[in-house]
Amino acid sequence: MLLELAQWLAQDIRAFSVFNYITLRAVLAGATALLIGLLAGPAMIRYLQKLKMGQAVRTDGPQTHLVKQGTPTMGGALILLAIATSTLLWADLSNRFIWVVLLVTLGFGWVGWVDDYRKVVFKNPKGMSSKEKFFWQSVIGLAASIYLAFAVSAPNTEKIFALVWQWIQSGFMMPLPSQADLILPFIKTISYPLGVWGFILLTYLVIVGTSNAVNLTDGLDGLAIMPTVLVGAALGVFAYVVGRVDYSKYLFFPHIPGASELLVFCVAMAGAGLAFLWFNTHPAQVFMGDVGALALGGALGTVAVIVRQEIVLFIMGGVFVAETLSVMLQVGYFKYTKKRYGEGRRILKMAPLHHHFEVSGWKETQVVVRFWIITMMLVLIGLSTLKLR
Repeated sequence: MLLELAQWLAQDIRAFSVFNYITLRAVLAGATALLIGLLAGPAMIRYLQKLKMGQAVRTDGPQTHLVKQGTPTMGGALILLAIATSTLLWADLSNRFIWVVLLVTLGFGWVGWVDDYRKVVFKNPKGMSSKEKFFWQSVIGLAASIYLAFAVSAPNTEKIFALVWQWIQSGFMMPLPSQADLILPFIKTISYPLGVWGFILLTYLVIVGTSNAVNLTDGLDGLAIMPTVLVGAALGVFAYVVGRVDYSKYLFFPHIPGASELLVFCVAMAGAGLAFLWFNTHPAQVFMGDVGALALGGALGTVAVIVRQEIVLFIMGGVFVAETLSVMLQVGYFKYTKKRYGEGRRILKMAPLHHHFEVSGWKETQVVVRFWIITMMLVLIGLSTLKLR
């Protein structure tokens, strides 16, 4: 929005041409999102308290969490407000990737909002049924996956429909260009062609999987938001690289025209996340809720797919991966032992993983900060793949 205004003014006042630089607009987007979050946060918290949007704490969780009963939830709406406003102000709104990431983020946010609303209104900690939530996540994830299969492969928006038509004429067997291949980190010349169907399947799993992984991690004050900020900012670096012909060629990455604009979105997400952390740090004044966790996870997954860094996302988001695996292993082992021995057994003292460490004697702040440190190290490893190839 402001970019178009600046470009119009630049016709007469040359100084406004500076806003054509993505890096400047990214910094301004991050600052805008941070400012929106900090200024609107207190008012939103008071509003949620007035509506009695208090968190219903699960009774089977750590007993220390019972004191959090009634803390306002759905604070993720603050994050989405800051991200959307800042991105619409500073991003190039003609960019196809900006819109798909925004729509996926807000779509998953809508699913999370419905889930949170049912939790606080009906006082049910479980909210939406898992089947209903998964259905709507799948609808959004599949729609994004089908679009991105061709958007990533096409040099511009006009070529997308031509590419779809070629795929249909080929009997749905047409291969995708090399920029849609799966990239192996740390290896310069090896990538695996996925084809349209493989790309759609992988993208769906990344978007929906990351959304749920962030949601599972969001169980302690500040635990999910800081890793999201770190991973999101790192993905912004990758977006800037693959969106530029010179950098992508030098670093042996596929060139994705238009992807560099996602740096604006990623920095806006980081700014909004830091603003939310101001109110979410222990003891939290507000919880993110599913409206924030599902949306941010979906955003991370979508950006990672566009910049062709699905495996790097898996590395940098190692905390999210560990939390998800801990739940899968715990549930799977419990069901297996119950069927075989007549009594369910557990691998961990409690799942997700952060609860296991809490029950083991770690303080909540210890778990949170240590998981932050782990994420910082994993993000550095992920960023190292830019050059170590």
